[in-house]
Amino acid sequence: MPEQDRTFVIVGASLAGAKAAETLRTEGFEGKVVLIGEEACRPYERPPLSKDYLRGDKGFDDAAVHAEGFYEEQQIDLRTSTIVEAIDTAGRSVTLAGGESIPYDALLLCTGAAPRKLRSPGSDLDGVHYLRSVEESDALRDAVKNATSVAVIGAGWIGAEVAASARQLGADVSVIEMAAVPLERVLGAEVGAVFRDLHTAHGVKFRFGVGVESLRGHGRVEEVVLADGTTVAADVVVVGVGVTPRVELAEAAGIAVENGVLVDAHLASSTPGVYAAGDVANAFHPVYETRIRLEHWSSALNQGPAAARSMLGQDSTYDRTPYFFSDQYDLGMEYRGWATSWDRVVFRGDPSGGEFISFWLAGNRVLAAMNANVWDAGDALESLVRNRASVDPGALADTGTDLGTLAGVSG
Repeated sequence: MPEQDRTFVIVGASLAGAKAAETLRTEGFEGKVVLIGEEACRPYERPPLSKDYLRGDKGFDDAAVHAEGFYEEQQIDLRTSTIVEAIDTAGRSVTLAGGESIPYDALLLCTGAAPRKLRSPGSDLDGVHYLRSVEESDALRDAVKNATSVAVIGAGWIGAEVAASARQLGADVSVIEMAAVPLERVLGAEVGAVFRDLHTAHGVKFRFGVGVESLRGHGRVEEVVLADGTTVAADVVVVGVGVTPRVELAEAAGIAVENGVLVDAHLASSTPGVYAAGDVANAFHPVYETRIRLEHWSSALNQGPAAARSMLGQDSTYDRTPYFFSDQYDLGMEYRGWATSWDRVVFRGDPSGGEFISFWLAGNRVLAAMNANVWDAGDALESLVRNRASVDPGALADTGTDLGTLAGVSG
């Protein structure tokens, strides 16, 4: 079939989907590209929604993946406010709400993830917010600006970033977290304590080691009742207790799913002609030799193009080092690597001073590294993590020892 007669359909007008569509064009694909999204606006990046966009420091155009005229210029058929109801993998078509059927030669699923809902009594009261979309960020900004007290349930990335933004907007903020410190699941107790101290210094009040029993109020939330019987006043509650991959379409179509859509190192699913990228993709990583599903900006940014190249028949293997970033108050950080367990954490610099690097080690091998307000070490950290280098922990901690030398990276 001539290339110009082929149709590639992308379900999910997200960062991953938009970058995949862009890549198809930059790689010279001349066929039809259909990009389908449920939201009314063009694709945008999600990290600003809990940070500068939420605070009103930046607008939608700053978060948008492409300028408004991009999709028309590139002859990408962007369908906003459109829901895909079913995938027919045998007939290679997708069915939209309303009945329209769109045939495809290759299909990319970028359906993302959805916030886990709070199941406690009272969780349906007005004033309870989740944060996934630009519309939700708009609503939360207005609510926080008019709030007396904000309670954040969950101290993961969304919870921690929202807490910081809410404080910067002037709200009284309490954070409720089952773990002992913020971000403990990813960063561990020692680095999590750095973020605890950072938030505490900015006036955030924490309730650690306790769950939520219920939310109470008269039509609108007024307080959070904790499992120990105490209460936290709140006229705005933000729930950030994780997300689940949106696999319903794939599962109904018989595409293999397990904690996401199962894909190989080329981002191809179990079903011929179907690929997945971004939050929904549980992808085999050839460096770590295991499946990894990452809910981070960098995966969406880079997996979308990798999947597009695979759709074009190129030998495109996704093997990038996992990476994410966060900004909270005046602390900016970047994390590289994949550490689900470790023997020790080594600090280089003084965490209490706000400029440091932390390393997660197994034996003497560097599994992951995080630079906080240190912006000249990226290449060395990437090399240490990528090569899982064996390094003397004392040398890592010694600020007088050149990281580039340890990593084998020339300055």
